[in-house]
Amino acid sequence: LLSELKNASLIITLGGDGTILHLAKLAALHRIPMLGINMGGLGFLAELEVGSLETLRSLKGGEFPVEERMMLSGTVYRNGEAIGEDIALNDIVISREGSLRVVRFKNFVNDEYLNSYNADGIIISTPTGSTGYSLSVGGPIVSPSGEMTIMTPIAPHTLNTRSIVFPAEDVITVEMGEGRHNDCEKGLASFDGDSEIPMITGDRIVIRKAEVKTRILKLNH
Repeated sequence: LLSELKNASLIITLGGDGTILHLAKLAALHRIPMLGINMGGLGFLAELEVGSLETLRSLKGGEFPVEERMMLSGTVYRNGEAIGEDIALNDIVISREGSLRVVRFKNFVNDEYLNSYNADGIIISTPTGSTGYSLSVGGPIVSPSGEMTIMTPIAPHTLNTRSIVFPAEDVITVEMGEGRHNDCEKGLASFDGDSEIPMITGDRIVIRKAEVKTRILKLNH
């Protein structure tokens, strides 16, 4: 697949948004635009439905508008050393692993302490991801062409918690706190629901705007 991508001018995906998210990293790293044809149940990212494939004829000339979407880069640190990193088009989710319980998350912005959440997890989303998991837990809908980062807690144990929107240049750090009995907590950093990096108490994930972007073919408005 990697050798074939070197000469590709367009990636066409057949499926739903999950298919696009699965290939977004590869496409972004090779700066190849994507066109999604929705054959699944959810298609916020797909430009075409199966019944409108005649539109593909307009692509023969090789000229088409492309929209660039901001991505996130996340690096997990343990005792000051990086143990894993990845990129995401939709979101990076930091959550507990295992049985149902709330976890304490400490949040920093540009190395300054912001707040703490006792929650099931935290979603750090791009504008593209604002219509995904972030939306389902009460996050705002943001124009996908914008550049900003959205922090939304998952089921926080508090009466007054809202999403926070940051400029794209801000660097967000989430530290995993101790368990309920001051023991070692286990968690996961999930990238677009496609890949995961295990985390434990004391681990930090540093999230910033990625250097690459996902390029999506635009056939409608």
